[in-house]
Amino acid sequence: MKLLMLGGTEFVGRAITEDALDRGWEVTVFHRGHHAPPGGVTAVHGDRTAPGGLDALAEGEWDLVVDTWGGAPTAVRDSAALLRDRVGRYSYVSSRSVYAYPAPAGLDEDGPLVGGSPDADATSYAEDKRGAELAALDAFGDRTLLVRAGLILGPYENVGRLPWWLNRTARGGPVLAPGPRELPIQYIDVRDLARWTLDASVAGRCGAYNLVSPVGHATMGSLLDACAATTGGRADLRWTDPDRIQEAGVQPWTDLPVWAPAGEGHDSMHGGSVAKALAAGLTCRPVEETVADTWAWLGEIGGTPPQRPDRPAPGIDAAREAALLGL
Repeated sequence: MKLLMLGGTEFVGRAITEDALDRGWEVTVFHRGHHAPPGGVTAVHGDRTAPGGLDALAEGEWDLVVDTWGGAPTAVRDSAALLRDRVGRYSYVSSRSVYAYPAPAGLDEDGPLVGGSPDADATSYAEDKRGAELAALDAFGDRTLLVRAGLILGPYENVGRLPWWLNRTARGGPVLAPGPRELPIQYIDVRDLARWTLDASVAGRCGAYNLVSPVGHATMGSLLDACAATTGGRADLRWTDPDRIQEAGVQPWTDLPVWAPAGEGHDSMHGGSVAKALAAGLTCRPVEETVADTWAWLGEIGGTPPQRPDRPAPGIDAAREAALLGL
């Protein structure tokens, strides 16, 4: 199997590349050269946003291309148009953000979508992802797989959500834990995303699939308990009423990563239907494994995770946390 990975050096792209290599596939990684790809790939360089940036892909044939692009849809439009006659299938890692907000609990792949255009420059994340979906569909039609991922966690994370909780619980002491602890959360381990995407591509699946863990797979309690246990058990989780947290001006999702209080925000982020993906073979590893492996990876790189320059580093500062806890 010959894979062309557009990206492939960080987080989702890297996990997909490593999974393909583990299968014995022949992998070409097209990237800008800012980060080294895994060993064993053929690396070609180019900048999809620059004139002539796709020149390195002017020749060659592949069975599958996987694309994780999150910027201007024109980049996917141009890549897909260039490759349509030389690649068998196009799998695009999109996002559940393409659903019109607020997305009610239980929403499946037929839910209403945001607007988007394959010919648009970068606007907003949701519209960019939807425009990119349309660009891939325009070029590849029913040879297109749209992987609408939810929250993605695991090793190589460069957004900082799970690494922040791990480093916070590792410091120990009283930790602001947003309640209730039974609040369900949905996420996908990046390695489970990678495995499912390649399996589904090989099986010839097409169209859109929500890709995230089923409701009930994890809760804020099971996630933070795993973080506390994995990092040495020095953290004292102080479960705090969500109304009190919000009244103090603490922001869900950014100040307290992963967490969204019950309501339309939580339903949109943590209440999606994944029945279609489960029927197509999705399996999700335990939250304890995701947490432990991410902690091990952080240890390998010195404890400080990489941070995407287009995303602010998450997490509440220590003084605000202490004040809210009355310390």
